[in-house]
Amino acid sequence: MLEATSSRAIRSRSLHRAVTAGHVHIKRKVIPVSSQDSNHPEARISADVMGARSQALGDLLRRTAARKPDKLALVNGELRWSYRQLDQAVNRAAASLSERGLSQGDRLALVSHNCWHYVVLAFATARIGAILVPVNFMLIADEMAYVLAHSGASGVVTEDTLHMTVSRAAALAGLTGGIRGWIPLTGAPAVEGWEDVTPWATQGEDAPPEVLVADDDPLRLMYTSGTESRPKGAILSSRSLIAQYVSCVVDGGMEPDDVELHSLPLYHCAQMDCFLGPDVYLGATSVILSAPDPATVLRTIATEKITKFFAPPTVWIALLRHPDFDGTDLTSLRKGYYGASAMPVEVLREIQQRLPDLRLWNFYGQTEMAPLATILPPEDQIRHAGSAGRPTLNVETRVVDDEDQPVPAGEIGEIVHRSPQATLGYWNDPDKTAEAFRGGWFHSGDLGVMSQDGLLSVVDRKKDMIKTGGENVASREVEEAIYLHPDVAEVAVFATPDPRWVEAVTAAVVAKPGSTLTPDAVIEHCRGRLAGFKVPKVVRIVDSLPKNPSGKLLKRALRTDFQTMITPVEAPGAEGTTHEH
Repeated sequence: MLEATSSRAIRSRSLHRAVTAGHVHIKRKVIPVSSQDSNHPEARISADVMGARSQALGDLLRRTAARKPDKLALVNGELRWSYRQLDQAVNRAAASLSERGLSQGDRLALVSHNCWHYVVLAFATARIGAILVPVNFMLIADEMAYVLAHSGASGVVTEDTLHMTVSRAAALAGLTGGIRGWIPLTGAPAVEGWEDVTPWATQGEDAPPEVLVADDDPLRLMYTSGTESRPKGAILSSRSLIAQYVSCVVDGGMEPDDVELHSLPLYHCAQMDCFLGPDVYLGATSVILSAPDPATVLRTIATEKITKFFAPPTVWIALLRHPDFDGTDLTSLRKGYYGASAMPVEVLREIQQRLPDLRLWNFYGQTEMAPLATILPPEDQIRHAGSAGRPTLNVETRVVDDEDQPVPAGEIGEIVHRSPQATLGYWNDPDKTAEAFRGGWFHSGDLGVMSQDGLLSVVDRKKDMIKTGGENVASREVEEAIYLHPDVAEVAVFATPDPRWVEAVTAAVVAKPGSTLTPDAVIEHCRGRLAGFKVPKVVRIVDSLPKNPSGKLLKRALRTDFQTMITPVEAPGAEGTTHEH
């Protein structure tokens, strides 16, 4: 089989179809043999050598299944699969996708909440060298259509409850024909034109086609949720992902006997690649939930004896505030991880008090780094609270000025990285690729400060720095100050237009249940802790803060809402501070 497909596999390794289509120019030596020359000695030897040395994403599960065939791999509701069973399901799904016309370099969009099907399809596409395009299930049809059209998707798989939105998106994108996969999460039968994907993984022969996938062949197209009006497609390869898995495992204290709960969306690279991927690599156990509902998370930690859990600070805070927290047996939980934003110091102290045996890691990075870049380990959580830590194993990190020159320790600059984990570039966007990688470093768009001993602190997004009255204000610094108020549950600080200050420091605050917190109290609290120009000029007490399914605060939504709702009023004696009652 290998000999018969060697020349085809060698040519597909060149990235010509997938990467040229995405306008990412990567040069690679390609052995010039035609399909009629598959028995040419040079082609045969090269294919054999590549096959023997293969370390692609699709190889990882197979190797784990060989090492630990009977180890519990995946739990999702009533489903409990060993690594042997998971590997067989992936093989069957890979064969089914291939039979339906999906081949190496083709893009398959996946729109679904977390489920076992998601895990299987992520590894099945990798096994045949196809490119998975995870899509945020919260997008509206027009937004999904952009991703489908921009990626050039050959087909789409969606859960039953989302099929109407996805159908509209496919029509808007001009996507006709191709794979139409239906995940029956509610048990609803597939409608006309769609095919239930469950038999793809549970029936048929465990014999996918043999495909040689090179280290830097694209396998994932992750659309960013950044500040751009349209998302960018970050191309990730096996080299990107596996180098990142190694960084996570070594610096994140991950082990084969971990039992991990995955409740944040798998369409996001944090849950998928900082945690699920390394678990499969090591042979750990993964428990899948469709969403991070606090009551369900707490109950599952107790019933499944979860030892490891990741969530952004907003979800950790929701768990701490839930009435079931103190009455739930959480003694199995030994490792906790957070990211997306810094954990407020008061919340860190509360976690230490209420979960004394839990060790915490802060993971900082972004999609283009696959995504991990730096880690703050457990021993530094309090003494270096708010820091993003040090570059992880396979990453170099600098802080540079606008001329891309390193700045001295203690000075603010843009955070840049150099690593095999980095994206191959942006799909179909050579200009943004060139801009991001200028000078041989990936430019993160985050502003940060590096200490003398190499600890990185993320100040803000370059585009989120508040420029008020000629001064720069980091929203995180103001948020940390407000979190010190005992009646504050959550806070988001951002800029809104102001006729006097150009931008006003603005705070949306969620009060703890039962409190009588007022905007005046928040402003007075800040006056004793911040310079006058950093004190919020607008404060509003709100019921909740908008978040995406990953728990990340949606500051753009807040800016829009506040601009239509707020008329700042002068606050007497507030040194230029204005606020809303």
